[in-house]
Amino acid sequence: GRRERGQSCPCPEVRTRLPVLRWLLRYSLAWLQLDLIAGLTVGLTVVPQALAYAEVAGLPLQYGLYSSFMGCFVYCFLGTAKDVTLGPTAIMSLLVSSYTFHEPVYAILLAFLSGCIQLAMGLLHLGFLLDFISCPVIKGFTSAASVTISFNQIKNILGLQGIPRQFFLQVYETLRRIRETRAGDAILGLACLAALAGLQAMKSRLPRAACVEPLAARVSYLIVWTCATARNALVVLFAGLVAYSFQVMGSQPLTLTGSIPQGLPAFRLPCFSMAAPNGTIPFRSMVEDMGVGLAVVPLMGLLETVAIAKAFASQNNYRIDPNQELLAMGFANILGSFVSSYPITGSFGRTAVNAQSGVCTPAGGLVTGTLVLLSLAYLTSLFYYIPKAALAAVIISAVVPLFDAGIFRTLWRVKRLDLVPLCVTFLLCFWEVQYGIVAGVLVSGILLLYSIARPPIKVLEGDVLLLQPGSSLHFPAIECLRDAVCSHALAASPPRSIILDCRHISSIDYTVVVGLAELLQELRKHGLSLAFCSLQDPVLQVLLSADLEGFQHFPSREEAERCGAADPGCGGAAPFTSTSESSLLPA
Repeated sequence: GRRERGQSCPCPEVRTRLPVLRWLLRYSLAWLQLDLIAGLTVGLTVVPQALAYAEVAGLPLQYGLYSSFMGCFVYCFLGTAKDVTLGPTAIMSLLVSSYTFHEPVYAILLAFLSGCIQLAMGLLHLGFLLDFISCPVIKGFTSAASVTISFNQIKNILGLQGIPRQFFLQVYETLRRIRETRAGDAILGLACLAALAGLQAMKSRLPRAACVEPLAARVSYLIVWTCATARNALVVLFAGLVAYSFQVMGSQPLTLTGSIPQGLPAFRLPCFSMAAPNGTIPFRSMVEDMGVGLAVVPLMGLLETVAIAKAFASQNNYRIDPNQELLAMGFANILGSFVSSYPITGSFGRTAVNAQSGVCTPAGGLVTGTLVLLSLAYLTSLFYYIPKAALAAVIISAVVPLFDAGIFRTLWRVKRLDLVPLCVTFLLCFWEVQYGIVAGVLVSGILLLYSIARPPIKVLEGDVLLLQPGSSLHFPAIECLRDAVCSHALAASPPRSIILDCRHISSIDYTVVVGLAELLQELRKHGLSLAFCSLQDPVLQVLLSADLEGFQHFPSREEAERCGAADPGCGGAAPFTSTSESSLLPA
């Protein structure tokens, strides 16, 4: 019996670390059919997007494809959300562009180091750190990224060359050189944008065909739904055919993608140094060059993936394990760096396509990854004819929904103070992405610390003053409490004793205990007392352990009022009567 128990114990741990075991033994033919359809549909979306996102990252286009298959394979075995697909995204590509200087060696090393950091966070259960990136900061960053990425592609829509990548210089140069617009690129780019917008609108308004409807109606629905879902691939294919037609006729008014190396990337360790014209850049210098990117990239990658996984898990009624998601992301980026991938994360758009296609398990990612590998092996010669304007249209249509104009109006109505980190992040991201994110997190942190240091304190005035802090007391807040007590107790005429209602205080620290001891001593000098009521057990134990001189506590506010808080023996003390109520919010 002991041996059997010993053999069965590891199983739950193995199932936790290898989520594939939870569904593999129950896998059915019906699931296989749906996973195949979903995997193929996502594959038709990811191939054109991968080429386009490599352009955003400032890398050769093949690196977008190199980054699009390993995450699919790894997540199938380690991921806990059936809908999520990993790969290059617009946001991550923008971050890679900011920290890797358009050098593939830097991008691949960043993927490896980001994966190591994410893996360590998962093993140490540090996923809670993501909670310190507030919603206004995320919204500010994504909205700014939407504008930055979209405008970055305007040059390709207009067929302009030599436009700088820094946002403000980019705007200036684009407007200054707008007369150099190539008519062919502009017409094709705008036509692709219109087609993508039309297909997206068609899909959002497409009524679902019921099973009882005629076969022709259901087939028509399937054709329209497939065209709308695979709109990126269709538009890029159409644009490529147009470009090929012009090439055959001997004139080419379009700017083409150009040659892409054919074949799969080599499986090897990422380079930990880089050859440069004036010598070799060592590993330490490369890490220093990437700087804060080593924190921003893994954190934003995890944030995007976990947020997407939670959203679709809630929508489709299943649960995810955030720490396991960190492990899956870490392994995906580490192994991805072995095949020349830049950092990847969960894609909201492709995850939505996956879910809408009826995917049943993460095995759909195997089909998607295989399709990318086949494209690399056999189709790269055809990518030569893809116009850059078409890829630019794909990017713009993907990132425009990221801009949330309504968040400004919502925060103005709900809590205007949250507009501060939102606007700081939004505006500074146009200068440098890292400055915007770091500044937004710092501003959010300052606002959080201010609320801890200046808790709201409700004051009831009467024969005995009653003060009720609205939250726990930590060391920055003790001076605020002392000022509130002294300003009301000593400034009153005549001075009055204090009852401190502690029902909302769940924890205190040593500095608060010292401050309360000093406060008790100061009130005693003036012949006044300070009594505590409604203390929670952890707080009461701390205060009793401190052995404060003159410490009085009562189980309830009513009993403290009845005793008057001034006389420990409750003899002859007049009952407390509330005559007015005010709120104190110290500045």
